[in-house]
Amino acid sequence: MSRRRTVRALCILLATAGIWYVASALFIPAKALVAQILLHRAWEKTLAGGEQVRPWPWADTWPVARLRLPDHGADLIVLSGASGQTLAFGPGHVIGTAQPGTKGVSVIGGHRDTHLKILASLRPGDSVEIQRSDGYTRYYQVVGLTLADVRKQWVAPQNSDGVVLVTCYPFDAVVPGGSLRFLAHAYPIDSPTGITASPAPY
Repeated sequence: MSRRRTVRALCILLATAGIWYVASALFIPAKALVAQILLHRAWEKTLAGGEQVRPWPWADTWPVARLRLPDHGADLIVLSGASGQTLAFGPGHVIGTAQPGTKGVSVIGGHRDTHLKILASLRPGDSVEIQRSDGYTRYYQVVGLTLADVRKQWVAPQNSDGVVLVTCYPFDAVVPGGSLRFLAHAYPIDSPTGITASPAPY
């Protein structure tokens, strides 16, 4: 009888642990999805003339751009800053780089298991669209995919123009973090159908 109780207790413990792990795995993507719904609402208010519209009262960040990857059906709101807390809710603009959709190199980062996991499917020639807070949309085309090590400084060349999407690598890593980053480099085009100038490596 005592052995049966022990086995039953172990079964309950294992089942509880399994449910907890599954719930934990689902919580992060669910949180990211709900956040994007609230962020899209905040973005609409931003387009209507609002400044630094916070998606929820306690948020310490706000939408700065809308990122679309039409070849892959991605439509994401980009937040100000790229801290770990910010990236839990959406891709973030790396402070110190050009504002998304303006001249210069803008860097946008995101997690490989939520918002920017789509980068694993990105290919040269794919379209990237950045809508600014003034409603203007700037078009880009992916020209290269590279890997970088965060232990080495990566510096964008002067007088270059484009957007770099960054996430952790490898995409299927079990342990979070690591020093490798996957970068998708995109160059401005005048419309979704044609490049205005030859892509410059950066």
